[in-house]
Amino acid sequence: MAEERTDIATMRDWVRRWGRLHLADPNVTSVGVGIKETGGEPTGEVCIQFTVREKLAPAALEAAATRALPEKLRIQTVTVPTDVVERSFVPAHRVVPEAASDERTERLDPVRPGLSISHPTVSAGTLGAIVHDLRSGEPVMLSNWHVLHGPAGAIGDEVLQPGTHDDNSGDPRNVVGRLLRSHLGAAGDGALASLEHRGADPSILALEVVPEEIADPELGDRVVKSGRTTAVSHGVVSRVHVMVALDYGDGAGERSIGGFEIAPDPRREAEQNSLSDGGDSGAAWMLKSGNGRTSTVLGGIHFAGSDTPDGRERALANYASSLRDKLGFSLSPATAAARAAQEVAARGCDPDFLLHPVVPPELSQAHREDAARLDGEVLIPYTHFSLVQSASRRFARFVAWNIDGGRLRRIDRAGQRFRLDPRLPEEVQVGEDLYRGNDLDRGHIARRADLTWGTDAEARRANEDSFLFPNIAAQMARYNQSGRGGVWGQVENSLFEQVEVQQLRASVVGGPILAEHDREYRGVQIPGAFFKVVYYVVGEELRAQALLLAQDLTGLERLDLSSFSTYIVDLADLEERTGLAFAPAADGRSDSGAARTQAAGPVLLESADDIPW
Repeated sequence: MAEERTDIATMRDWVRRWGRLHLADPNVTSVGVGIKETGGEPTGEVCIQFTVREKLAPAALEAAATRALPEKLRIQTVTVPTDVVERSFVPAHRVVPEAASDERTERLDPVRPGLSISHPTVSAGTLGAIVHDLRSGEPVMLSNWHVLHGPAGAIGDEVLQPGTHDDNSGDPRNVVGRLLRSHLGAAGDGALASLEHRGADPSILALEVVPEEIADPELGDRVVKSGRTTAVSHGVVSRVHVMVALDYGDGAGERSIGGFEIAPDPRREAEQNSLSDGGDSGAAWMLKSGNGRTSTVLGGIHFAGSDTPDGRERALANYASSLRDKLGFSLSPATAAARAAQEVAARGCDPDFLLHPVVPPELSQAHREDAARLDGEVLIPYTHFSLVQSASRRFARFVAWNIDGGRLRRIDRAGQRFRLDPRLPEEVQVGEDLYRGNDLDRGHIARRADLTWGTDAEARRANEDSFLFPNIAAQMARYNQSGRGGVWGQVENSLFEQVEVQQLRASVVGGPILAEHDREYRGVQIPGAFFKVVYYVVGEELRAQALLLAQDLTGLERLDLSSFSTYIVDLADLEERTGLAFAPAADGRSDSGAARTQAAGPVLLESADDIPW
């Protein structure tokens, strides 16, 4: 058995390297690893098997612009037999007959694999599986490119359930999500769509199993699918590592697609009408266990069927593992959520989070030279926030973060401890030594409550990241208490309560003002003032509100900090105090939202309700 698998692996590599060259022959429809046939019956000998549109006599080859295929191939040190079978294939959505049951073509909530689904310009296909997006961690729908995308489609287009062929009324309730990603090529014919307007039941209709694992089928494996048109179909894997030339029509043309082939299961022929028919595209092929029952192992996604007059039916499926790797999904919600949280952390603050871009503040040359670096970059990413760390002052020069008010989660801070960021040198961070035995508090710059949004894993990672010392600034206890209970701590809440902010989203830049005359304590200069700029969108206009927290505006050098006040200031004023150049926006203080042409003086705030959003 080990030797046979080695031979198959060698043949697989040959198909991947040379298969497309043979598919350039207009008569060759596919090439893969299969079982040699004699008189239409399998011999048991593993071979490289070609399928052709028409088997021709040697004298007719030249006239048909084709050539003879080799009887044997020398692959490395192994001589491999070949086989030529007359068979061609079409995508399994072209002519869509009536479905096996009305349930599969109805609008259902929750949606289930096995139901009708399509892009608005496509007739109908099958929802193959509910999987989990590695980018967002959310449940999404898996089917074919030619079902959810099609030649006329684009990323972001609506996806319908049921598909257009089954309900062309234009009912807006049929919209179930939007196209997220797709692929048409050697890795397969696949697409992912968001699930926005309905719930999801991941169990496959009529099979009643939930895919939990992915495995590549081998020759002879028994498989089963549940498709929109033919309902439950039983098959046997007849070829593996197949490359097929498939015509996707105007706008896409002929493409080389990778996958495996399925023949009807002779043990179950009396129980099924067909292996594949129009509308089955996208259905999941599940592997069977040794006892014949449907397992929880997903082998592939159906994408084509044979179109051959001899009636020797075959189906083609993409390897689920290839689509998984190409499209970026997992069957495990926990795995997807963890990966998504890692990706979010790697991205940091998103400058395109709002309708208009909000880029991080520009640094002066001196500040850039003073910045700590991670992998050569001064902007250091965390989950939902990014910052620039001053190496000399050991505090953040600024922190930039995103707030999604519609997706905030309550995450308990119990058990969290303040700690150094292990990615940065200890000498550029103020750590625990500064705070022992005094009235200094470890104050979050980006509020913990602002960051804990998104999926559960994402929010929990943001919660953990918020306790890293680069996001912490030394604050007198009375300042910190005032900040939590007073105007400063209520700024973001006030915005969402008072303003029709687009999508309940905001981007914020904040931090300590690192002044030269700040008082030194335990070898660390303690910031005497803090700033915050809140960006938000009203209608289609980007606005900004700039605030300053200090004891007063003339005596910032004093450190008794007994009476903090919050002021509204202009961006120009804040730029002068911080040495940062902020992203421009309309001034939130103006009734019209128009940008001010002249700098206005600081305005003292008595309450968060007084902020003129």
